[in-house]
Amino acid sequence: MKKIVVTLLVTVAIISAATAQTFTLKSNDLGGQMTQKQFANGFGCTGGNMSPELHWENAPAGTQAFAVTMYDKDAPTGSGFWHWVVYNIPANVMSLKADAGNFSGKNLPDSAVNGGNDGNAPGFIGACPPVGDGPHQYLITVYALKSKLKLDKNASAAYIGFMIHFNALDQASIVAYGKR
Repeated sequence: MKKIVVTLLVTVAIISAATAQTFTLKSNDLGGQMTQKQFANGFGCTGGNMSPELHWENAPAGTQAFAVTMYDKDAPTGSGFWHWVVYNIPANVMSLKADAGNFSGKNLPDSAVNGGNDGNAPGFIGACPPVGDGPHQYLITVYALKSKLKLDKNASAAYIGFMIHFNALDQASIVAYGKR
């Protein structure tokens, strides 16, 4: 009888682990490629400069806030390019609508903060890889944070990323490519 109970408990544990939901990021605007809406309107590009719609699910227990970043590791800077850093998204918010990253900040949920991007402005700056440079990978990541971030409004994107890293419970990413 004892063996049967132990076997049943182990089976339930294995099934529970196999069916556990993972923290996941999705977008209705991106299908693997940046669209003209997500390209910059500047630096030689003529896009819509709109951050994509994003939604996530299955955040880990204990999540107190979220942060979202968009980073281009292929930018010809020697250190990549932070296109967007938004943090202190309330824990009960599981999505950002298209254009949430506009420079006005009016499309963000209450208490969320558009951090500065590498273009030295708070908000989203769209993709704009150099002509002929090949496809760039734009890594968009949502982080579940164990606490809200207390940062100076002029904090750099790299510093915000550092603070996100040390406050993250989990993260989920998608990659979209863009080229001209």
